[in-house]
Amino acid sequence: MPLWTSVAELAERLSGPAEQVAPLLLGALLSHGGVTVRLTEVEAYAGPADPGSHAYRGRTARNATMFGPAGHLYVYFTYGMHFCANVVCGPEGVPFGCLMRAGEVVEGLDTARQRRLGSSDRDLARGPARLTQALGLTRAADGADLSRGPVRLELGEPVTQVSTGPRVGLRGAPERPWRFWITGDPTVSVYRPAKALDRPRRAP
Repeated sequence: MPLWTSVAELAERLSGPAEQVAPLLLGALLSHGGVTVRLTEVEAYAGPADPGSHAYRGRTARNATMFGPAGHLYVYFTYGMHFCANVVCGPEGVPFGCLMRAGEVVEGLDTARQRRLGSSDRDLARGPARLTQALGLTRAADGADLSRGPVRLELGEPVTQVSTGPRVGLRGAPERPWRFWITGDPTVSVYRPAKALDRPRRAP
């Protein structure tokens, strides 16, 4: 059973700093489009105090949802081909968010397989773009109220075995251990550091 009954109650549980909310999302159920995923890996982003955050340089049309109330979904398009999804957290006006990096499909397995043709069941939602694809999430879901649907988040009992480490592929604040995952879960994605920038050499 979920631990909330209204948008206000869900928002209250998600109202803390991103790095405190992120572990609470582990084991939570995210449902959309006939598929439910149990979250196994998330990353925290702390807005204007975090060079890795989309909101680091302020509000834009793209990231506006992050500045709204907690308990809503922020969806963005990246690399010209993928959607990724975040749970908005923190107090309204402070753009905190938690990227949902990976999960296990626990309902709607056949539907997820159709959306992710050729994928193993372990890899259906193993990675942030795969997760949104398995759930059928696009930019159209940006701003969705996670307590009411069509995208629905159900928080469960806190997970006891949690590992932490640096976030994946970031050049901004790469040292922060704000990636959280369920220890030993096979659906957790592979850690990759940011690629080095190719800078032109100066003439001697």
